[in-house]
Amino acid sequence: MSDTEKVQYVGFWLRVAASIIDSVLVMMVITPFLLLVYGPDYFVAPGRALHGVIDFLLQYIFPAVAVIVFWMTRSATPGKMIIGAEIVDARTGGKPTTGQFIGRYFAYYVSMIPLFLGFLWIAFDKRKQGWHDKLAGTVVVRKRR
Repeated sequence: MSDTEKVQYVGFWLRVAASIIDSVLVMMVITPFLLLVYGPDYFVAPGRALHGVIDFLLQYIFPAVAVIVFWMTRSATPGKMIIGAEIVDARTGGKPTTGQFIGRYFAYYVSMIPLFLGFLWIAFDKRKQGWHDKLAGTVVVRKRR
């Protein structure tokens, strides 16, 4: 996708808003299950060590699968849909491959590890790409009508 095309890249603060929306939605889904399995003490127990397999599945596996499935089917999570954004291939502007989506998800960890610098990078990059976008070959743009 060339920079001369009329593409509106989605910037840092809108993507922060989308991320907050997604986080709240995930919490609304997993919290009842955590309460059901572990009880209310789960949320007041000292430390945040995993409490078992179900805790791991609900906190790590479910969100990963849900995000990747939304990306594959809608090119966006619910938060990105609400702000009118979608993920596209950085070269073609078309839908990214499944491999790009999976790689993008795992590249989130690369963006997180150095004090979330890979996410902050979105604010300064000319195409508003975080490190995870650069690694996956994607950009987040205003949804085409």
